[in-house]
Amino acid sequence: MDLSKIKTLIDFVGRSSITELAVTEKDVTVRIFRSQPTADKASANLARGQHPVAGASIALGPDELPTIGQASAIPVTAPVSGALHRSSAPGEGAFVKLGDEVTDGQTLFIIEAMKVFNKIAAPRSGRIVSLTEIDGGEVETGDLLAEIA
Repeated sequence: MDLSKIKTLIDFVGRSSITELAVTEKDVTVRIFRSQPTADKASANLARGQHPVAGASIALGPDELPTIGQASAIPVTAPVSGALHRSSAPGEGAFVKLGDEVTDGQTLFIIEAMKVFNKIAAPRSGRIVSLTEIDGGEVETGDLLAEIA
């Protein structure tokens, strides 16, 4: 696994609410841990006027979150740079929407790079709990496109 992918994973953990992420690629496993602030630290930060920063991703409400005991959300990142398409053609419906159940290998996006259309498939079955708002715009390699729980 190259350093840019590891940095992307670290950035993802920093932006999300998950505390642990393990990713295996070929024979290399990377585990990233993040400690959560204790209630005392969180209340001290609020007392000093420091507030949590809102993320740029879309998240589901409490009644739509996965049930406790499900695996942590895993990121779906852009494997190449190019124009991201959320549907197969202009005017067509999106491949997936926030909250949809997906199956392993299901097409989530298409990234157009140098007139080549790369299908981005779900790495596992689960529910879409975070989804990029980009459609037709440029994405870079490693950009977070969605999270599946």
